[in-house]
Amino acid sequence: MAALILVLNGPNLNLLGTREPEIYGTATLDDIHQMMNKSASALGWQIDFRQSNHEGELVDWIQWGRVHASAIIINAGAYTHTSVAILDALRAFDKAIIEVHLSNLFQRETFRHHSYITPVARGLICGFGARGYALALDALRDIVS
Repeated sequence: MAALILVLNGPNLNLLGTREPEIYGTATLDDIHQMMNKSASALGWQIDFRQSNHEGELVDWIQWGRVHASAIIINAGAYTHTSVAILDALRAFDKAIIEVHLSNLFQRETFRHHSYITPVARGLICGFGARGYALALDALRDIVS
C-alpha cells in the first residue's frame, strides 16, 4: 500500500503568489500542490494536501492523520508561533513530522523565532521558498517505509 503523506497548510497560505511575494515567492499553493503530487508519485506515495485558516480544522486533520497518514508535512503559518492546540495534536501523532516554512523565520521578526511545532518535528526546513516542500518529501524518503 502506498504511503499517504498529509500536507497541512495554515492561515493565509491560500494567498500565496499574491501575498508579499518578496517574502513568500510567486508560487501559488496550487503550484506547490502540483509539484508535491509529481514528486510523491515518483516515490510511489500519495499526497493529501490541505489548507485551512481555522486552527480547529487543522487539529481535526492531524487527528485524522493518526489513523490514515504515514507522515505529516506542516506549514502552520502564524499558528506555528501561537498554537498549543496544534502542538498537542502533533504530540499524539506517532510518525514523522516535518515542519516547513517558505521564509527563513530567523531573519524575520523576533516573535517568529519561536515555534510550538519544532519540538515535536523530526526536522525543520525554512527559507527555501516552495522548494522547502520538495526538500521535506526528500527527507521523508529515508524515514517512511
